[in-house]
Amino acid sequence: MKFPPLPWNRFPFSFNIRSHAKAIRITVLLLLLALSGYVFYLDVTIREAFEGRKFALPARVFGRALEVYPGLKLTPVQFVDELKAIGYREHPEPNETGTYKHTLNGLEFTTRDFVFGDGPQTAQHLRIEFADGKVTLLQERGTADTDLALLRMEPPLIGGIYPGHNEDRALLRLDQVPKPLIDALISIEDRKYYSHWGIDPRGIARALYKTLTGQRIEGGSTLTQQLVKNFFLTSERTLTRKGTEVLMALLLEMRYSKDEILETYLNEIFLGQDATRAIHGFGLASHFYFDRPLERLELQEIATLVGMVKGPGVYDPRKKPELVLQRRNLVLQEMVKLNVITQAQFVEARQKPLGVIHRAPAGTSPYPAFLQLVHRQLQRDYREEDLRSEGLRIFTTLDPRVQRRAEEALSQRLALIEKTRKMAANTLEGSVVVSSTQQGEILALVGGREARYAGFNRAVDAQRPIGSLAKPIVFLTALEKPDLYTLVTPLDDSPLVWRQAGTGDWKPQNYDHKFHDQVQLRTALAHSYNVSTARLGIEIGVDAILDKLPLYGIERRPPPFASSLLGAFELSPVEVAQLYQTFADGGFRTPLRAIREIVTADGVPLQRYPLNVDPVSAAGPVYLLTTALQGVVREGTAQSLANWLPAELNVAGKTGTTDDLRDRWCAGYTGDRVAVVWVGRDDNKPSGLTGASGAMTVWGEMMKNIDPEPLQPDVPEDIELFNVDPVSGLRYNEDCRTGVLMPFIKGSEPTEISACAFASAETPAADDKPLAGTDVPTAAKPEVKQEPEKKNWLQRMFN
Repeated sequence: MKFPPLPWNRFPFSFNIRSHAKAIRITVLLLLLALSGYVFYLDVTIREAFEGRKFALPARVFGRALEVYPGLKLTPVQFVDELKAIGYREHPEPNETGTYKHTLNGLEFTTRDFVFGDGPQTAQHLRIEFADGKVTLLQERGTADTDLALLRMEPPLIGGIYPGHNEDRALLRLDQVPKPLIDALISIEDRKYYSHWGIDPRGIARALYKTLTGQRIEGGSTLTQQLVKNFFLTSERTLTRKGTEVLMALLLEMRYSKDEILETYLNEIFLGQDATRAIHGFGLASHFYFDRPLERLELQEIATLVGMVKGPGVYDPRKKPELVLQRRNLVLQEMVKLNVITQAQFVEARQKPLGVIHRAPAGTSPYPAFLQLVHRQLQRDYREEDLRSEGLRIFTTLDPRVQRRAEEALSQRLALIEKTRKMAANTLEGSVVVSSTQQGEILALVGGREARYAGFNRAVDAQRPIGSLAKPIVFLTALEKPDLYTLVTPLDDSPLVWRQAGTGDWKPQNYDHKFHDQVQLRTALAHSYNVSTARLGIEIGVDAILDKLPLYGIERRPPPFASSLLGAFELSPVEVAQLYQTFADGGFRTPLRAIREIVTADGVPLQRYPLNVDPVSAAGPVYLLTTALQGVVREGTAQSLANWLPAELNVAGKTGTTDDLRDRWCAGYTGDRVAVVWVGRDDNKPSGLTGASGAMTVWGEMMKNIDPEPLQPDVPEDIELFNVDPVSGLRYNEDCRTGVLMPFIKGSEPTEISACAFASAETPAADDKPLAGTDVPTAAKPEVKQEPEKKNWLQRMFN
């Protein structure tokens, strides 16, 4: 049968293959060249990634390592809290690392291996006992128990500085990966892994058919293709991207061994999300879901992780445990089919629960404000790229117990204040800074009442007027002139109008809207009298006082106006903590630090941040200032701290309130802690609180729960104690029982002797009474007896 000729002449064009052969050959050649160039580009991309550093490793940030020794002030409850903070779990036989059990008088536990900056520390099986709130016994268990003088626990991991997309991983070598995990992965994901060339033609054909026929787009991916997709490509699902994936998989298999590809896959695969932190690789996923290293996982736990590879968002064991259980059992079933586990192993593993630990999402760090401060300090010495890729190990000063108490005190007290004063919830905000007195180490830093929220860091970035917290600078400057000023020097608290170029008339007022005529210097500070403080500062010289701020670690200079004497300038809570750190350390400026040392990923020390101490004020005047600040707590604006702290702690402190009650402050120190609290509103509106009714309640609640040491500063050589009249400030004889012992720099003590006032039988001895802050009568003169009502008032004050 013959077919009629095709009517080519009916079409508006004609095509002669022979006449276009050359063009076709050139086109094909150009396409081949383009494809070759593209393949070459892909090959270079693969080699650069695999032969260089495959993964950017985040910097690991650790808190302080608890040092335990006999005699340490520590209770069993506190020690268990420390163990839980670093991931220890209770076990009836604590022979496995990271486990503990309670004993009659303490605990038995096994530590973990850890590499510190000064070398590795191996795991130890230990016993600890307590009595009367202290450690009484510390022994290493063995054939013969050995007493230990010191134990350094592993530090808690408090966060990291991550690469882009916040990827986190714990790298593994292939020889560190349990064989059941590899068997499980190949069983469920790629049975022909060790026989194919990187692609599965049947799988690709099946996926292509479904895609072209409009069905659901499928992958048909081998482990090699999955690695290419995760390591080099985007999550876009198109035929073009699929073609690139196939080419790169073939190139990868040509260049590298199966073991190299598999090791990279095991470290790269995405296995979950911890808030903003992405969990990559089986090494980190093992800790994230089971709180144990990979080599200690059981068969069913390994199957759980492998089952999540299909989609960790769908197969999330914390959100969809039943679905994950089904997927886990499917993995186990596939392992039986490939004869990599026995039927008995399958039955045993299938009957066990998931065993996934439950924890609140922590993200990049549960302490974002502190980590932000660490990051800023690191940026002075390291490139950002190195911080996010070299796997540095950063050991910091954060004390988790102090941090926890600071967070609790701030959130709970602010909520209580809002409820008591009928404010809308979350009206108030606040921040806390706590440091060690002598080392200048920041132990806790809270950037807001939502401590886990990585938002505005009020402890570091909030610049607020500090109010009366600035007054100790004025008084210390005065006390550095002992020939002119002592703690009992009378100050003028009468009305003041100060005129200064560049500003209007300044008329400071006291908080109680009263004037107090003549008051002793220590009384003016204890009761935070603005007028007498302003007069004192003007008398000394505004510039002379403000010039001292850099000595105390305050780099910014306030406006050169008299109002700056009363704190009409802005500082952050961290800067205020630096200021009071100098007072607490006896006149030595110790720059606050959050980092102790940095080591490489291999444990090689890179840099230490040693203690730097500079004397900036003589010990004598600072001792007098501390005495006066103790008076603030004992009888002045901070005396309500007695509701939280016993008098025996001898706390030194100062409250501060700014205009219109916008900012509330409390700063102070004990024998081992310096703490600053700010409370206010982010919109800078008044809240009706004073420093005593706002920030001080947070300060007291927190300090009550961190067991501070009493403040008992050493008496400098140039300080002498004298028995003085608490009203006139004149000296009494040593045997006068109505006087108070007052410190003076040698040569500055009162020279006039006053007659001893009447003492009742109930009046305590001079060295048993507190220093009393009282107004000095305008007409007070030596040898003049007090009015009867004054005498009775004085007796009431002492009794």
